Amino acid sequence: MHEDAYFKKDAQLYDKIAAIHDEKYELWIEQVLFSWQWWVGVLLTVVPWVLWLCFRKKESTYRLLLSGLFIVFISSWLDFIGISAGKWHYHYDVLPLLPSFTPWDFSVLPVLAMFLIQIKPKVHPFLKGIVYGAISAFAGEPIFIWLELYTPENWKTYYSFPIFVLIYLSAHWLSGRKHFAEIKE
Repeated sequence: MHEDAYFKKDAQLYDKIAAIHDEKYELWIEQVLFSWQWWVGVLLTVVPWVLWLCFRKKESTYRLLLSGLFIVFISSWLDFIGISAGKWHYHYDVLPLLPSFTPWDFSVLPVLAMFLIQIKPKVHPFLKGIVYGAISAFAGEPIFIWLELYTPENWKTYYSFPIFVLIYLSAHWLSGRKHFAEIKE
């Protein structure tokens, strides 16, 4: 395909995406905004962070936030890939601008991991990773399916389990870094 043809086709596809987004936004305004499912999403976005602010180990705040931010980044990225690949989709988005489910990627997953990292720090991280994976995959996903917030298309819950374990183990490893070099000129 010549460059001009590529750019023309790319522009056409972008126009289709923009039109679909506009249609999705209108549907969100009419059917989602202020529905009970939307309020559940808002609560799932806010409440975990409020609980974390109240119960975090204050001396470990920045270490935990680094791990939480890592989970936000990785889970959102993997969610974008899964949605784009047609493996699942979400209903009742809190914000219609993001393809991922904000309460899950930006709140529930990172806060759960931060709590597990700080609770019983002597427990082996792999055991905590299994707990994190089990809660996320075998409790969280089925609850979201039951609430009709999430629909797996080409995805089984047990596929998520090892991914969640690896995400937790990576975040736990990151939280244990003892030294960061100073930034010098």
